[in-house]
Amino acid sequence: MLALVWRRYAVFVFTVVAVAIADTSAAGLKRVFDVERPSSHYAEPKTLVHAPVDGSFPSGHASTSFAAATVLTFARPRWAPAFFLLALAIGFSRVYVGVHYPLDVVGGAVLGILVATALRLLVAALQSLRAARRQAR
Repeated sequence: MLALVWRRYAVFVFTVVAVAIADTSAAGLKRVFDVERPSSHYAEPKTLVHAPVDGSFPSGHASTSFAAATVLTFARPRWAPAFFLLALAIGFSRVYVGVHYPLDVVGGAVLGILVATALRLLVAALQSLRAARRQAR
């Protein structure tokens, strides 16, 4: 939404794509690793929210929030501490409410940052290729 407020529609699209890829990747990795959630493994303490039934690693919330924070940081580098503090708070909340282990959040954060960075590198490479083709004409 910040990208829309800034009227930077390409940043908005870039954010949506990065979040979608991070979410899909996290869901796929959950099936691969199939780590039980803390609430399935330990009877106490009870979770503060309904625990999802899928795997625990990596945290989908962490992967999407860190992907968005990374993309928004590319657009507004000076705001990086605020973006990543919010993403970190989202990750912490998943541990606090009892549905993830801390390593799940770290894995999700790494995944989100990698997805956003790889997407940015891909876009930059495509733009360079397009510019080279125009110059060759």
